[in-house]
Amino acid sequence: MPLDYQFEDETLLQRALTHRSKSADNYERLEFLGDSVLNFSISAELYGRYPNVAEGELTRLRANLVKKETLALLAREMGLGDFLSLGSGELKSGGFDRDSILADALEAVFGAVFMDGGIEKARVLIVGVYRDFLEKVTPDTLQKDPKTQLQEHLQKQSFAPPVYNVIEITGQAHDQSFRVECVVPGLSESVQGTGRSRRNAEQDAAAVALRLLVNQTGA
Repeated sequence: MPLDYQFEDETLLQRALTHRSKSADNYERLEFLGDSVLNFSISAELYGRYPNVAEGELTRLRANLVKKETLALLAREMGLGDFLSLGSGELKSGGFDRDSILADALEAVFGAVFMDGGIEKARVLIVGVYRDFLEKVTPDTLQKDPKTQLQEHLQKQSFAPPVYNVIEITGQAHDQSFRVECVVPGLSESVQGTGRSRRNAEQDAAAVALRLLVNQTGA
């Protein structure tokens, strides 16, 4: 796996690439640690890059960079899936290319680097891995997501915030589909959205609600 870091303790890397379906000595604890290391490293990088950007914008930038989909894309670019140790069931079901597993494993690698070399080496590695994304995702290019746009629209109208409720989950644990309703002041009925995660379904529902509200008010 192309990684710009040489481990002193290679067992840490082996653990970071081992799924729980393969062994009890797996990446879950390192993933827990790596999540915090990643958030700190990206926060520090954004803080330095954009000294005049408000906290809310920095938070949105960070959320876009550390979300599962971004991590999975980075993991695929690194070919990380080829190095994962998976149980037979996960191998047969394509776990080596599943977003959730790839994202968790990459965070576990970040946690392993932190444990092996400390925070500064982990930070440098993470910034290097994210280099292209850090250039592309800026305050000027990042569009606000539908949930944020809906929230701001309601605030301007002095309405209460929307309420999201999961009304259906279908599929197997590794391939679920969510249906979410969004209850919004100003709409006579709730609207629904679907997605492969609760977050995506909420975003889909928010987009529908926002479109209806804008059509009603013309604003």
